[in-house]
Amino acid sequence: MTARRSLLALLDKAGKSLGMRNRVPALWQVNCRHFSSPPLTEVGKGNSLGSWDQPRIALLAEIRNEPGALHDLLKPFQDFNINLNRIESRPSNKGEDTFEMALDFNGDIQHLHVQNFIEELKRRASNMLVLDQREVPWFPVHVSELDGIANRTLELGSDLASDHPGAHDSAYRTRRMMLADLANSHRFGREIPHIEYTPEELATWAVIWNKLQPLAHRYACKEYLEILEDMRDECAFRHDNIPQQADISRYLHRKTGWSMRPVSGLLSSRDFLNGLAFRVFFSTQYIRHESMPLYTPEPDICHELLGHAPMFADPAFAQFSQEIGLASLGASDDDVQRLATCYWFSVEFGLCQQQGEIKAYGAGLLSSFGELEYACSKHRPGGGRDDFPQIKDWDPY
Repeated sequence: MTARRSLLALLDKAGKSLGMRNRVPALWQVNCRHFSSPPLTEVGKGNSLGSWDQPRIALLAEIRNEPGALHDLLKPFQDFNINLNRIESRPSNKGEDTFEMALDFNGDIQHLHVQNFIEELKRRASNMLVLDQREVPWFPVHVSELDGIANRTLELGSDLASDHPGAHDSAYRTRRMMLADLANSHRFGREIPHIEYTPEELATWAVIWNKLQPLAHRYACKEYLEILEDMRDECAFRHDNIPQQADISRYLHRKTGWSMRPVSGLLSSRDFLNGLAFRVFFSTQYIRHESMPLYTPEPDICHELLGHAPMFADPAFAQFSQEIGLASLGASDDDVQRLATCYWFSVEFGLCQQQGEIKAYGAGLLSSFGELEYACSKHRPGGGRDDFPQIKDWDPY
């Protein structure tokens, strides 16, 4: 099994644990430029695009669980001047006395210098397997590098298609442009700017809140409902107030280490998933057009805050979401698509069973009254439809 499939196996286990707290298996992971670098969320700046375009080799080594074993294994990286890009550790299935180390570094297996380096590693490890050599797409190694990702939107929040409900409303378009500019100017370490929402925007939020809340109490998972109740007090979640991203970000960080980050529009799957690796959720700040409060052609603040935000305060869900993000770092385009599919049928449209009933934990369901009722109601018509949805067991493969 490759390192990538090992991560997907973890996603499988994590998916089965949703709805139960603190059941996701832990994976310690460090991304680094050199083996002495600090953990993923603290690693320094300086990741250049060029270094990640070089050929890379992945190894899986076994070492004894004893003092000095890891230092001894990694010393050849310094001796041979080899750049270590990633290291992962996990207990071996051979017992508590052995650990598996997944190592990823720059190098061409055809070069004699690299071959000698690998032979030295083999002498120091209990067992070692060369997994593959591949070209790896660039990925961020420090949370500050998400600044470069945030502005690579596929569509700006101000770019409205001709059939968009607000396409011919000049005031609405101007408002969207202003919010897009605020998001594009945001940088790591800065406070998320306070948004003064207009009376029209607050009225739109109230319509959505009042429509969704009765359905959420009937069909949402218990974790969502417990967290949403807590967020009423902590983040001013109310029918007459649109919560501020800064307040929600601080709340999530206290609970699970997650944070919100403004974005002006849709990102690619790779860029969006890369953010999850750092426990960062890219969130829009605009709201749908007032003429159609119960419909939006793209994710808006109602979807982000009523759908996504509460679940990131649940430890199991937070860990599962980060695992998807970690697996996306440096992944091939095909693997990114597979991971995006995992995300779509869990984080966006996931269902679980609680006390014998189908409950929703996916944001696409929790933020849409029609989808929520259609997916969870035992009666037809439900969500305006007469048929029942097809519900399948979780299978990331």
